[in-house]
Amino acid sequence: MSYETLAASLRSAMERQDHDAIRLLLSELPTADIAEFVRTEQPATSLQLLNYLPIDARADVFGYLEPSEQLEIAKDLDDLRLGQLLARMNADEGADLFNLLHPARQDAILRGMAKEEREELRRLASYAEGTAGAIMTSDYVVVPADLTAREALDQIRLTAPDAETIYQIYVLDEQQRIAGTLSLRELILAPPHSRIEALMTHEVVSASVDTPQEEVAKLIARYDILALPITNGGDRLVGIVTYDDAMDVAEAEATEDMHKGATIGKLEGGLRSASLLTLYRKRVGWLVLLAFANIFSGAGIAYFEDTISAYIVLVFFFPLLMGSGGNAGAQAATLMVRGLAVGDVRFRDWGWLLGKELLVAGALGLTMGLAIASLGWLRGGPDIALVVALSMLVIVMIGSLIGMSLPFLLNRLNLDPATASAPLVTTIADASGVLVYFGIATAILGLPSPS
Repeated sequence: MSYETLAASLRSAMERQDHDAIRLLLSELPTADIAEFVRTEQPATSLQLLNYLPIDARADVFGYLEPSEQLEIAKDLDDLRLGQLLARMNADEGADLFNLLHPARQDAILRGMAKEEREELRRLASYAEGTAGAIMTSDYVVVPADLTAREALDQIRLTAPDAETIYQIYVLDEQQRIAGTLSLRELILAPPHSRIEALMTHEVVSASVDTPQEEVAKLIARYDILALPITNGGDRLVGIVTYDDAMDVAEAEATEDMHKGATIGKLEGGLRSASLLTLYRKRVGWLVLLAFANIFSGAGIAYFEDTISAYIVLVFFFPLLMGSGGNAGAQAATLMVRGLAVGDVRFRDWGWLLGKELLVAGALGLTMGLAIASLGWLRGGPDIALVVALSMLVIVMIGSLIGMSLPFLLNRLNLDPATASAPLVTTIADASGVLVYFGIATAILGLPSPS
């Protein structure tokens, strides 16, 4: 049965208050689908539905919700029940939700928790946002180095039921420092009497709690590992970041870069939950700034007013040429921003990429110039055809070079290259294009230079 059918049946059962039907339908829905259903309902209805689930299943569903959605439901939970929910959630997700609560409520929740749960939540919630510590979990599997494979498996059966992943096992020495790692597959296939220290990989890729989370995601992708051990800055293991958390980080970083690329600030909680005021504030600043930046284009047009008056046909090609320069610049900027973000491009590549972009942009501009020349000939004769073709070539090259260079420049100044957005590149390319187009037209058509 499809999700749509189950969701409709569940909604109908909720309206009828058919408890048995609700429990049956919930048992047939995957956790992610229950979360999708919850986020489409009002907080009170969502909470009523969650109450039909066991506490562990409720915590799993809660982990799929956006922070803003979690907060809305949490408002209707008393401190004791919310504390129980936080204790059962994945450690990193529980810490994230805890940090969003009002300090007074945080204190009330901590008072109702067991000491071990309270200390663990405080520790995970203390790490700075955007670091490995903020996204790591303390639910991982460790074994001592002096065990045999059989003894290690027996220990894992007893200690790992609550671990977030059991496929990667970490080996600790007598000082509780990370000494190595091995996979569950290696452990199962090993002879029962083999020593863990002989089976483990001694070279361990790790990060510290203050490592930026995007760097953690890159390490997991680079070494193709299921989880990355996180240390306290030395060798002591304090948590792990799993590949699914790394995927969430990569998605969030990509979304943030896309927003910056459209001159929109970081949007917490997503588009659907953003308020009208938030959307306005995130967009208005750059739009006003770019609107005033376009004054330079207007000043360029005013400067060449006599040229335009003498050959009004030039106005016909103006949007086409300006749009082409902006589009070429936006393409180049997108390629460079993404290349810098994923580490494919370094500043030392500047000279080589500059030459490469000149050749590509020249070929693009020449192709587009030849394509538009025929239209220029029809509209204004051979002189106009030459003007628009040559202008297209130069404008596309300038736009492409601006689009490629701006991210490099910002990166060199330790600013986010994603700020080199398509609207910003387009605005700069337009102002340059105006001067190029009418300057070429004035020269080729034999008009007097503007005074």
